[in-house]
Amino acid sequence: MGGARIGVAMLGAGSIAEYHLAGLAAAGGADVRVVVGRTRDQALAVAQRFGVPEASTDVAATLDRRDVHAVIVATPDDTHEAIAVAAAQAGKAILLQKPMAGSVSGAERIAGAAARHGVDLQVSFMHRFFDEVAQAHQWLDERLLGRVLAARIRNATPGPDWGGWFFQRACVPHGVVDQLGVHGIDLVEQLLGRVRTVSARARIAMPERRLRDGTVVQVETIDNATATYELNDGTLVTHEMSMTEMAGCDRFRIEIYGEKGTLWLRTERGRLAVAVPERYGRDWHVPELPQAALGQRQHAVWLAGVAGDAPRLDTACDALRGMRVVQALIRSSERGGQAVSVECADRGASTEASEHAAGSMQR
Repeated sequence: MGGARIGVAMLGAGSIAEYHLAGLAAAGGADVRVVVGRTRDQALAVAQRFGVPEASTDVAATLDRRDVHAVIVATPDDTHEAIAVAAAQAGKAILLQKPMAGSVSGAERIAGAAARHGVDLQVSFMHRFFDEVAQAHQWLDERLLGRVLAARIRNATPGPDWGGWFFQRACVPHGVVDQLGVHGIDLVEQLLGRVRTVSARARIAMPERRLRDGTVVQVETIDNATATYELNDGTLVTHEMSMTEMAGCDRFRIEIYGEKGTLWLRTERGRLAVAVPERYGRDWHVPELPQAALGQRQHAVWLAGVAGDAPRLDTACDALRGMRVVQALIRSSERGGQAVSVECADRGASTEASEHAAGSMQR
């Protein structure tokens, strides 16, 4: 865009919208034109907090604006497909909050719409941009641990107590896997490799929840799941997901065990620690890491891609892959933990949409 500032519309005014708005402010290079919420009061409160000049409840009118070049879709999960497709038809670059959609087919329709209309589609995987994850990625690429033998990842929180829709099957079909697990799946595939098969069990551990406003809701969708992923190289990774842990973990916890040492992310040893005797002796090594503002790196990378100043990432393709892992996880649980193969984009029933998505990322 020739160095011009990018006009952004924030579609959604919930808690995750605040993460995106803070990240945009830290990154610079964008002017947020409007916050769109389900109620004007909600949208106005968020807009005022972040110095955004306008608040609205009208998604369609926002997509018609010529001064809006890109949108962040941070609305309830069951609205992602319709809004993202409309944004693509309007020619807007899109940063879509995870999960991409409620199903693989829905995700494919979004990717196909973005490809047909020639717009950049990105899916928001915030954790891969954390400084400790970037350093871990570098060390694994350098084979600091040697061959990886096994790994464990946890995504656990007390669960969202601010919205009953999180517990409705129609809104969040796969529960904790959609809300937390997709983050972990993305990190597994970014750091360790592609998931080939999944063996999993999932259940509703708390059939009734009390929200912070006192409302009692019935839980219709899974709140706990445990999966074992077999990667393409045979490595086994365990993944624990919970929305019922009062303390939970700090966004995620990862333990990676290799021939030469161990790497931990976000544990009691800090954001990142490694034990590699041949490099650091017998003690754990805790590197100094930068302290970038939360969301700054992610939004700077996104804006640079929208502006054409840097290559665009393949997050939409990655999200489609992740949705296929989710699908395999759910099928495995329904079959009592039987191993289920992940449908790969290049040989699944919906190859065309995935090819369109890959093409749009390369433009």
